[in-house]
Amino acid sequence: MRTPTLAIACAIALTACSAQAEDYKVGSIRIAHPHARATAAGQAAGGGYLRLDNQGPDDRLVAARAQVAERVELHSMTMEGDVMRMRQLDAVELPAGKTVELKPGALHMMFMGLKAPLKAGDKFPLTLRFEKAGEVTVQMAVEAMRGEPMRHDMKH
Repeated sequence: MRTPTLAIACAIALTACSAQAEDYKVGSIRIAHPHARATAAGQAAGGGYLRLDNQGPDDRLVAARAQVAERVELHSMTMEGDVMRMRQLDAVELPAGKTVELKPGALHMMFMGLKAPLKAGDKFPLTLRFEKAGEVTVQMAVEAMRGEPMRHDMKH
């Protein structure tokens, strides 16, 4: 009789995990797993990540804002030889029918001038503005750091 108990426990665990992963939609754009990394005390910047699934015509993520920081910047990160380069972008292109992921080591958001450390388990609102789809506010879940915190002293 252990099998039904195990099945029930697995179902509860899966429900709890899916309840934590909030998805949003604005226009034809679906926004999945908006999250930020926890930061250390005194850290001035933090990283933000999410997945954007554009189910309509071409669009662009043109801005973001959050009260946890002085400003939110859109960034790309690339490797040129053995040098990591990060640069601020005016927008993130969202081609029709494509999914664009903002993730560590690639396209991402930077919360610049953090007003307080981002603590694992906390949530905060982030407003995203798209060129065509308009604005939407999502809840960013702050997740524990894995490995090294993202540094913002790379070459731009």
